Amino acid sequence: MIKKATFLTSNSDYRKCPTPNKPEFAFIGRSNVGKSSLINMLTNNKSLAKISGKPGKTQLINHFEADGKWFIVDLPGYGFAQVSKTLKSDWEKMIKGYLTNRENLQATFVLIDSRLDPQKKDLEFILWCAQNGVPIVLVFTKADKLSVSKVKGNIQKFMATSKTIFEEAPLYFVTSSASAVGREELTDFMRQLTEEFYAEQ
Repeated sequence: MIKKATFLTSNSDYRKCPTPNKPEFAFIGRSNVGKSSLINMLTNNKSLAKISGKPGKTQLINHFEADGKWFIVDLPGYGFAQVSKTLKSDWEKMIKGYLTNRENLQATFVLIDSRLDPQKKDLEFILWCAQNGVPIVLVFTKADKLSVSKVKGNIQKFMATSKTIFEEAPLYFVTSSASAVGREELTDFMRQLTEEFYAEQ
């Protein structure tokens, strides 16, 4: 469990982000996938990341510090946000610059809506990550919205599709912000990578 998480800073340029002296975990997904809700569930702080019914609320690289030991990063979503083409282009440059240059980034959690069949936007993004050597972990969200069997079927479809992109299918977690499913597994995973980061220093 994460005992304390605090907001640090928002930036539009990875070069202005906090000193990369702590391990870092980024969260990204389509604009309505429940990213802020997941971050708040993981940190047990309902008001940490701003939640909005309007897609595209997150527009900057937002850094939070967890237990004084690692960074959680909330990145702008991709997909449905109703914003200008210019702003979308700026977001894309900002996100790609961050993901390919942030040296302390341990994993990028790509959030996938477990209620849906594989979506083109998600597949395009994980393909870009694979092509650019960005380490990703899939996080299926909203698992409480459908039956266990339906969620399992949708995940199997997505993982089967991902095999056309990766030689080895990426690690994945199943979560629900409403019922806290996956919180312990995901935070344990981040804690393990954090320990490995410091052991190598």
